[in-house]
Amino acid sequence: MKFLCLGCDEVMAFAERQVPGDGTMAAVFVCGECGREMAMLTNPMETQMVSSLGVKVGGRTVPAQPMEGVRTSLEGGREGAFEAGEASSDAAPRPGPVEWSPEAVERLGRVPTFVRGMVKRIYTDYARERSIRVITPEVMDTARSDLGLEGM
Repeated sequence: MKFLCLGCDEVMAFAERQVPGDGTMAAVFVCGECGREMAMLTNPMETQMVSSLGVKVGGRTVPAQPMEGVRTSLEGGREGAFEAGEASSDAAPRPGPVEWSPEAVERLGRVPTFVRGMVKRIYTDYARERSIRVITPEVMDTARSDLGLEGM
């Protein structure tokens, strides 16, 4: 969202954010051409919604990083994964990939599609935590029992 100065037809720049303490929030914008200011006031519900979404009013405080949207959403992604630096020699070895046996894939195929990804993730995480390299129906049965998922 951007605000335009009606007098100058210039994009107004963010100037400051004010939080009065009553649950509201005000964002002040200023025209770089004529100096005109305007404020946007949110009610407590709007302020709570914006805060819950993690939106930072007023723009970024740090420069954008290459592919930051992608790398934070990758499975197994971690902060600092793309930062330059030496790898620590005492870092714990990262578990290898988990494979699925054909029988386990067939069984997973019987799970409703709207939850299949979540179920696959549960079994994959279970196997990685226990250094299990291949998920079989037996591993799936053990995981269901260990995780208390028998009734599901």
